[in-house]
Amino acid sequence: MSLPEIHIWKKAPFIRFLLPLIAGIILQGHLKISPGVLCILLCISSITTITFFLIPFFERYKLSALSGVAVIILFIALGGLLSWYKNIQHDKNWFGKNYKNENPLIVTLIENPVEKTRSHKANASVDYILQNDSCVKTKGTIILYFKKGSSLSTLAYGSQLIITKPLQEIKNSGNSGGFNYKRYSLFQGITHQVYLKENEFEILSTTNKKIFKQFINTSREKVLSILRKNIKGEKELGLAEALLIGYKDDLDKTLVQSYSNTGVVHVIAISGLHLGLIYWLLILLFKPLQKRKLKWLRPIFILTGLWLFSLLAGAQPSVLRSAVMFTCIVLGDSFERKSSIYNTLALSALLLLCINPYWLWDVGFQLSYAAVLSIVIFMQPIYNWFYIKNKLLDFIWKLNSVTIAAQILTVPFSIYHFHQFPNYFLLTNFLAVPLSSLVLLGEILLCVVSFIPVIATFIGKILSWLIWIMNSYIERIEILPFSLWDGLQISILQTILLFGVATGFGFWLMEKSKAGLKYALVALFGFVVLRTISFIQANNRNQLIIYNVPQKRAIDFIDGRKYFFVGDSDLLADDFIRNFHIKPSRVLHRIESAINFENYQHQENLIAYNNKTIMTISLTKYFAPLDEKISVDLLLISGNPKLYFNKLAETFSIKQVVFDGSCLAWKINYWKKDCDSLHIPCHDVSEKGAFVMNLR
Repeated sequence: MSLPEIHIWKKAPFIRFLLPLIAGIILQGHLKISPGVLCILLCISSITTITFFLIPFFERYKLSALSGVAVIILFIALGGLLSWYKNIQHDKNWFGKNYKNENPLIVTLIENPVEKTRSHKANASVDYILQNDSCVKTKGTIILYFKKGSSLSTLAYGSQLIITKPLQEIKNSGNSGGFNYKRYSLFQGITHQVYLKENEFEILSTTNKKIFKQFINTSREKVLSILRKNIKGEKELGLAEALLIGYKDDLDKTLVQSYSNTGVVHVIAISGLHLGLIYWLLILLFKPLQKRKLKWLRPIFILTGLWLFSLLAGAQPSVLRSAVMFTCIVLGDSFERKSSIYNTLALSALLLLCINPYWLWDVGFQLSYAAVLSIVIFMQPIYNWFYIKNKLLDFIWKLNSVTIAAQILTVPFSIYHFHQFPNYFLLTNFLAVPLSSLVLLGEILLCVVSFIPVIATFIGKILSWLIWIMNSYIERIEILPFSLWDGLQISILQTILLFGVATGFGFWLMEKSKAGLKYALVALFGFVVLRTISFIQANNRNQLIIYNVPQKRAIDFIDGRKYFFVGDSDLLADDFIRNFHIKPSRVLHRIESAINFENYQHQENLIAYNNKTIMTISLTKYFAPLDEKISVDLLLISGNPKLYFNKLAETFSIKQVVFDGSCLAWKINYWKKDCDSLHIPCHDVSEKGAFVMNLR
């Protein structure tokens, strides 16, 4: 590989537009720039760019720098405007601008209800707000949770309902390091949710279905029914549904965690690997159309097949990215013009971000582009490390070189988002990638021959067996010693520096570039310095954290890099709740469990630690008034006790009150009024998020 091929900037002119667009999206996300300012910048830069092409040719060279700056500003402004207008809250018809709690809503289900542990869930569009006997047409999407046992048999895509229960705004848990669910939902145009009992909604006789979406939903249901009929085993069926059409509601959570811990969760998420197989099949299927007279039909059929599969798979960002990229390849091939893969990637990213700028924040979007770019740059040099004559061994090494190459640029993103690194990723990918590809092809064959029960049943048994083998292999690798390097925590700046280290060392190894080595060492030094500072800060931390866990009490006492947990014992057994609500904070603070704490004393309702007094009340209890009140630094209320703060104030001098996630909302409202009248600061974790108190 020659040096010019390394210079992606020269190989991909579209990247000159992509990078400013990304900058504009990021700036808008953090600075919230006014659309008026962005429009002015867009107009000025557009006029400047157009004027540049109208001046004499020889004068352009002198003003080339000005033209470059104008183009950069143009795409920065475009990125900011796209982000602003994509936010549903900025739409003049968004229902949130006119909605009040007493207003009934007419909504339409935009998907079939899915059964959850305690409810049925479906997304719905808000069509109308009923105000004073009139209907106000609106836009927006909400999440509906239906209580189990409700009359849901008639509910399906397109069903229309009248909702009388007030909506709740989607909020984050507020726990440190936790998933930003509010932002995630907003990026999908979802801002509110509601839990409905049978008497809180009415099913209308009318429906609102879009023909194309109805076709897609019907097709998905047909595919699901074929898989459910022929593939046995809950784990096997759930994985088969996810592999073929991206349906993940039946996936076993423990199995998904195993795939994530071993570095092969990408085979579950439909991405370039899956679409590449579909592309290969379509190429073979329509190969006879390469004849002169019918040649023009071939790209049409291939593109139709690619996009139908993409829509059938739920039109996820990873699928659309691959579909756009393969579209560029097909079009280039049909016009007999082969463009650089760097340019194809840049163009596909540019188009996707113009469609939805929020996909920039999608983890799958980031990892997909990082993986493809990493494979393009590093796969061939890594493969050239060894020359193997045996064809089988050479094929095995080629598969491993692809896997190693993909890890180089994806590792920083993976550590930042998932806080872990699978040490045996080569072992798992070696079997999972080819086997999952074989299963996907088998599932397509199953759908084709589903009308012949005997053959379909036979293929279903083979697929069930293959998926069982893959699942068993992944689960066995997961339990091997040191299979997972867990609890990794890096900041955004550390991620960028780690990316620089990987890139610099890669160029140095491939091109023997001293500049690449220099930049890599500088980035590594910066990474080590920042990481050292973060460890010093962690060692000096001494805090108490009361987490926001619904219906639970959960407290961590932190001393340096150790924590001591006080709370409901069932949290220790429930991995899912603990990993979702509590683990991110522990990873962020770099803390590990300790059996005992020095200076920690716990007696009945009182906890004494580091000269702080914490009192916990979860049951109704009465205290006698005292002339000399007991000083309490923190009063934690849990559960459903009967309390009167004016009585408590006769016994204790309370500096701070906290209501945890197990308290009833209506009682908290009364307690807050009592605290306000007594001038006692109070904190509701369900409303404000986790409570943090420094103990030094």
